[in-house]
Parts: sequence; structure tokens; C-alpha cells
Amino acid sequence: MVENPESSKTEVAAIDPEGENYGLLAARAAGLLAAGELVALPTETVYGLAADALNQEAVAQVFAVKERPTFDPLIVHVRHEAQLREVAEVPPEVEEALVLLLSEFWPGPLTFLLPKKPIIPDLVTAGLPTVAVRAPSHPVMRRVLKELGRPIAAPSANRFGRISPTSAPHVLEELGGRLPLILDAGACSHGLESTIIQLEPGPKTKPLARILRAGPVTPEDLKRFCKVELPRKRSGSGEAALAPGQLASHYAPRTPLRLVETPEEFQPEPGKRYGLLSYKGDPKAGLLDKTDWALVSELSPTVGKLAEAAVRFFFVLRQLDAAGLDEIIAEPIVEKGLGVAMMDRLRRASLNH
Repeated sequence: MVENPESSKTEVAAIDPEGENYGLLAARAAGLLAAGELVALPTETVYGLAADALNQEAVAQVFAVKERPTFDPLIVHVRHEAQLREVAEVPPEVEEALVLLLSEFWPGPLTFLLPKKPIIPDLVTAGLPTVAVRAPSHPVMRRVLKELGRPIAAPSANRFGRISPTSAPHVLEELGGRLPLILDAGACSHGLESTIIQLEPGPKTKPLARILRAGPVTPEDLKRFCKVELPRKRSGSGEAALAPGQLASHYAPRTPLRLVETPEEFQPEPGKRYGLLSYKGDPKAGLLDKTDWALVSELSPTVGKLAEAAVRFFFVLRQLDAAGLDEIIAEPIVEKGLGVAMMDRLRRASLNH
């Protein structure tokens, strides 16, 4: 890895909810946000590039620092339901369903797309009439939200379209020198961005949850409370985003990545260095013997557990991306539970090349 000389302009401060400096560091981060600065904060999903969601100038910095197009909206993070209702309208026809889902999944990695209130700048929502809102469960993010007393806009703390960061060193590698402070609370516990849903009235009394982005709250989780519509596959870069993280080409390493649905699709070219992103390193998947791989990285070595694979997903992508390969070949992951979200990310990463 080539060290970024600008990284020294960004302080990385270790923070522990049990540590003596916890409150001081959280207050310092909140102070920077209140002054219109940006701070990288941990959440249970990925690290976020945080700004005061009500400060349009600060939000504009988020887009500039990430090199993110302004037609891709941001998620607004709140502490609780009362703060959600300050930034979003809750249509009466989904009120009951929303309250039920909040009680089950908040705080946590479930984001709701709702009609926005005027308090939210149009820049946050890319001019759309809806705003994406969630209450994170990570204690550091929650403490900073409390200290600031205002909602926080926080997309993933990486340059646009790149691999999402699940640790502070990943943030420093991506954005070092572009922000004053990163709070380092270690690795994220989920490793995949939040599930985004839009509630609509459904048949009889059961509401419909349209999944706009798959994530840690799975379709199976939601089916206990709602009728679920799975996210459709997005195939073209010309499609507009209705919610954050929906653009067709996204989550991509620098190294070209190809998702190979069947072993027959992969015919290695002589002289090329290939890396394999494998679910569990199972020879029965049919790819291990296809070539002399320069590197094989497994999401859940030998056991094939989706939860472990999800936590390791972006870490393994970064590992392969740093290996000097000509191409990354990715095995398919079973599309159930967390596998839906991982396959969504792999398909979109492969569209970049």
C-alpha cells in the first residue's frame, strides 16, 4: 500500500465506551460537527463520514470529500423515534407498521425511506421528496448524536463507488488528509450497510416493505411483520437512485472484479494473475482447480456461515484489491438471508469493469 502523505493531517483517536476519555472524545467530535467540520465515526455497519445533517454547507463538504455525485442521497442518522419524526413525515397508512418495526429493529441497521420535512436540506436527499432515516446502535455514534443534539448525515467514509470501510485504517487509507478526526472504535460488527425499506399499504392489514437496498436486516427478518418485495437488480448506470447506495455500479475495488455464476464461465488467460473470492473454499464449488490462483480469500473458511461472511466481506475485498492482481474472480453466495445483500454488492462491484 502506498502511504498517503496527506494522512498526517487527519488525527485518528482510539475511543472505548469504557475508557476514561470516552465522553471527552465524543464531545470533541460533536464540537467539530457543530462547527461545520466532518468527522469519521464508527457504526455497527460501516464507518461513516459524518456531518450535521441540517447544515447545508457541511453536507456539501461530504459530497466533495467523497467525490460523490449530488444525485446520490444520504442517510440521516437519529437517536430515536422522536427525532425521526422531526425530520420525516410518517404517512397514517404506515404508522402502525413503522412503530412495530421500530420496536423490533431500532436502534439497528434498518433504514426507512419516508417523506421528508422542510428542515432537511434538499442536498441531503438529492432533491427527492423522501429522506432515508435510521437510528444506529453503535454506542460511539449514539453518544456523538446525543452530544450534538441534531441529526447526522453519514454515508460510508470512503471515496465514491469504492469498497466501504469497516475499520479506522480503511478510512485513513481512503480519506486521510480530507477531514480532521477519525474516531477509532475497532472493527464494525455487521460489516454491511443497513437495509433500506419503503413501507406501503399492503393487502388487508399486512403492510408491504419494499427492500430498496439489501442489508443486515434480511427479507426473512422482515417477513415476520410485513409482506416483502425483494430489491430488483439494477443493470444500468443511467438509472436514478431513489435511496442511498442504490446506484447500479458501486462498492468496487480498483482491481477488476468479475462475478462468475458457474465454473464454466471462467476461462483463465495465460500470464494473468487471478485472485479468488470464495465463500468457504469448497472445492465442490468448481473454481479452486480452474487455475493457479495468486491468492484465494475465503469469506467463511470451511464452515460457510453467512453472518461470518458478511462481517468479513469488505475486509476480504480490500485484501484482494491490495494483492496486485489482474482480476478478482468471485464465487456466487447462496441468495438467502445475508447472502442477498452480499450478492447485491458483488453484482454492482462487477459492473464497474
